[in-house]
Order: sequence, then structure tokens, then C-alpha cells
Amino acid sequence: MKHLSGLDATFLHLETPEMPMHVGSLNVLDLPKGYAGDFYEDAKKFMASRIHLADVFTRKLALMPFDMTNPVWVEDNDIDLDYHVRHITLPKPGTNRQLQQYVARLHSSLIDRSRPMWEFYIIDGLKSGQVALYTKVHHAGIDGQAGVEVGKAIFDLEPTGRVVKPPRSRPRGNNYQLGMAELATAALRNTAQQYVKLFKMAPAIARAISGIARPDEKAAEKDAAAAPKKFNLFAPRTSLNVSITNQRTFAGRTISLAETKYIAKHFGVSLNDVVLATVSGALRHYLADNNELPAKPLVAGVPVSLREAGDDTANNQASMILVSLASDITDPVQRLKAINASSTSSKSTMNRFKAVILDDFPTFAAPWLVSGIASMVGRSGIVNLLPPAANVAISNVAGAPFPMYFAGALVTCYYPVSIASHGTALNVTVQSYNGRMDYGLIACRRAVPDITEIGDYMLAEHKLLMELTQKHPAVAGAAPAPVPPKTVAEPSDEAEAETEAKPAAAARKNPAARKKAPVKVAAKKAAAKAPVKAAAKVAAKAPAKTAARKAASKAPARKAAPAKRSSSASPRAAAA
Repeated sequence: MKHLSGLDATFLHLETPEMPMHVGSLNVLDLPKGYAGDFYEDAKKFMASRIHLADVFTRKLALMPFDMTNPVWVEDNDIDLDYHVRHITLPKPGTNRQLQQYVARLHSSLIDRSRPMWEFYIIDGLKSGQVALYTKVHHAGIDGQAGVEVGKAIFDLEPTGRVVKPPRSRPRGNNYQLGMAELATAALRNTAQQYVKLFKMAPAIARAISGIARPDEKAAEKDAAAAPKKFNLFAPRTSLNVSITNQRTFAGRTISLAETKYIAKHFGVSLNDVVLATVSGALRHYLADNNELPAKPLVAGVPVSLREAGDDTANNQASMILVSLASDITDPVQRLKAINASSTSSKSTMNRFKAVILDDFPTFAAPWLVSGIASMVGRSGIVNLLPPAANVAISNVAGAPFPMYFAGALVTCYYPVSIASHGTALNVTVQSYNGRMDYGLIACRRAVPDITEIGDYMLAEHKLLMELTQKHPAVAGAAPAPVPPKTVAEPSDEAEAETEAKPAAAARKNPAARKKAPVKVAAKKAAAKAPVKAAAKVAAKAPAKTAARKAASKAPARKAAPAKRSSSASPRAAAA
């Protein structure tokens, strides 16, 4: 048996029907050429040969008597793969928006705590001919970086896969759950160890607190210079900061990783700063649409990993910092620099006491109390009255920079699906994968019914930042970088465009059918890609600066913001 740390168990205690605490991902897969088998059955066999590679697949919870302290992980010797790996067929026409909506619905339901806390869904019926893989795992078992390690167990670098040694045979136990006396003894022993650990760390914690009260003068001057001038103790209240229901809405968007790095280098900021600025610009437009953009800057809650290099333990090792999104600044470049100043200051403060942040702490007699408070806070509506600490949660996870395969099928995208919480109805999580930045937006459907608009505004904000690199000189000392050839297209866009092009061609022959043919969708996509491809050809023949000038001179004028549209009509609403 293995005890959950205080931080791991917190995700269990805070969970309510309105606020499920699991994380997941949406991958769209290209089946092997000429494939004619049953991919669901193949995926189930594939997982049967891999589940022993990661503890999260084979362990379940054993709850303590009277829920007096944190539960423990125990091995489950009877894994029901038919339950954990499931099959869904989308109704026709099988659009990407339908896929997203189904994922949102699946993400709203709680995971069964009597089994290992994970579920995989194989989803077919997409009109592109692709297959989707949606996964969800309880946050009590993994954080973002641990999730990447779990991915290494189920994904391969080649379509043929790799040879995996079968698990060693172990004697099968007869007990479905541990005895009460055994659990109680383990609980008391673990609680005593936690108090001893806390006592040993007390001097280091005291030094860290005194260091914050009396900081080093040089560090204080540096933080003061970097800190934004407008940062408040609490975030302004918006429609995003309310009590949530269990209903979810989801949208996925893709931005080029190379372009994001180029923007970061050009303006002398970090990659994560560009991510924050992209979301900030999108939220400015979204809130301004309803005349609710606050005068004070929005604030993002940004997770910070405490994990040491090489640590692949399947648990949570993270804390959180608050970063100003500088949404009160109109100019995108100045906003980006203000975000950089805020994040630099917050990270500096975090680093000064990072070593003494506890991820394991005594919780004797606390679980039932925490669970009761969490349920009361969510249902009482008190969240709607209290000032929020953060307006939105934004997380950035570094993923694989190369293509991966699942059961022989190519993984084309890696959209994260995270957690919306009371007071923070919108969560934006980004994962890099094979030259892409895959943004996953998850929210309470009642608080954010038009989440696809935020996704569209993000694409527009990224495009604007790229255009501004041509108008603003690079910061001194920034390494020169060529303009990337094009923004990464959404998965299956080409397949859908080809499908839509056929009725469009028929419409040209038959004028009466033109109104029914979706010509505009394909035309918009072609128009959006044309100037970028032209810039790429120029960049291939000339130095980076010359190519940038020519591309900028040929680029069409930017629109102020993308027009409002319904989620069903958005051609960029693709999750894959």
C-alpha cells in the first residue's frame, strides 16, 4: 500500500458532483493506410499489454475508517478492460464540433472510486475517417508532468510499436479491500511520519518566512523593478468567476510552436509569457463583447512545477502563482511586456521559498471536514459574492517534440482537457506536441456557453502578435530567428475541406445548388493560408529580415476582431 500525499488527497477531498477533479486529453488518430480491422478491439488488446507500465492503471483507493485521514493506493488484481476502455460512435455527420461536445459531456461525469481511476474512450464516426482517443485520469494520481510520463507508457515512436515485456506473475490476493485494523494502523503510522517530517522542516520554513518579511535588498529591488505597477490583492469580478455546475463545454485550438517561439525571442520574453498574452488578448475581446471588461487587469492562476529533473513519480508536485494579464493595457506589445514583468516577479518570489513548500502534510480528521466545506461553498453561492483570487487558470505543459503512435495509429494532436472550478469557470491548458501548441479550453457551460469564440479570438491575437514582430524591432541581444512558414493547421481540416469541395464543385455547375454548398468555408481556409504560404516561399530565397519585410508588405490588413458566430458554424472549432 502507498499513502496519498496531502496534496494528492486534496484533489479527492475537494471533488464534488459539480466539480470533478480529473484531467484528460483528446487525441485524433490517423489509422494506418488500408486499415480494415476493428480499432476498438485492437486498442483494448494494446492497453492490456501496457497497463503494467504505469501505476495509475493498476492501483485503486482504499478508504480509511470514518474517512479520518487520507486513503492509500493498493494494487487491483482484477482490471476490467471492458469497463476502462470504451467505444463510442458519433452520430452523422461526425463533425469535429460534435466530437468536442461529446468530450465535454464525458468530462463532466465523476470517475468510479472503487476501481483504478482512469477511463479511455475510442470514438469513431468522424466524417474525416479518423478515430479519436479521449482519456481521463483522476488528478489525485498525476499532475501535468506525471501525465507526460504516463503518455510514454502508452505511446510509441514508430507505428510498429515496441517490444514490451509482460508483467511478472504475482500471487493473486483474495481480499477485495484491506481490513479495518490494517488500514487504521497504517493511517496512524503515516500521520506520525508526516508530523515528524513537518517538525524537521520547521527551521527551514521559519527561515523562508523571515526571508519574505526581510528580503534581500538586491532581490527586492529587482522584484520591485520587474513587478507591474497595477497589481491588486484580488482579481476583478467577471462572469467567469461564479459557482459552477457539472455541465462542461470544450474547444481545442492549434497554434504553431515555431511561431510562438519566434514571438518570444523577438520581444525578449518567455514562451509562457506569449501563451498568457494570447489568452489575455482573447479574453479582452470576449469580455468587451458584453461590455464587461473590467478596468483592473485580469489575473491568471498559473501552476508551477516543484518536480525535480528526472522525477517521474505518478503524483502531484506543483504549486501556483498569480500573474497579471495586463488586460487594462490596449497595446498588445506593452501588454506582453507587462505580463513578462508580472510573471518574472511572481516566479522570483516563488523561488525564494520553493524548497520548503510541502506537498505532503498531516490531514488527520480533516478529509471529511474539507469535503463538507467544498460542497457547502459550491452550493451556497458564496463564491458569487467573494472577490476572486484569479479570473482564469492557465497552464502550459511541455510535451513530445516528435510524432507518436497509439496502437499503430498516428497521433495528430494532443489537446489537454483540464479542470474548471468554483470561482474559476474557465481553464486554458496548453500542451506542445510535434511542432504544435495545442490549446484545450474547458469551462462550465452555463458560465461560458460560447467558448468557441474565445478560441477564435486566441487565433486572432496570435496572428496580431506575429504581424507586430514585423513592425517592432527585436530586443537587443535577441537571437535572430527566421519567420516560420505557416501556422499549424487543425487536424482533419484538409480532409473536411476536400469533402466540402465536392459539393462546391457541383454547385458551380448547377447554380440552383449554390446556396446549399458550403463554398465559403473552404474559401476562407484557402484565403487564410495563401498569404502565409507566399511568405514562406519568399523566406526560403532571402535572409530572414528581407523575407519578413516582403511578407509583411503582402499580408492583408488585419481585422479588428473575428466576427461573432455560433459554435456550430465555426469552421475553426475543430478539436482535431
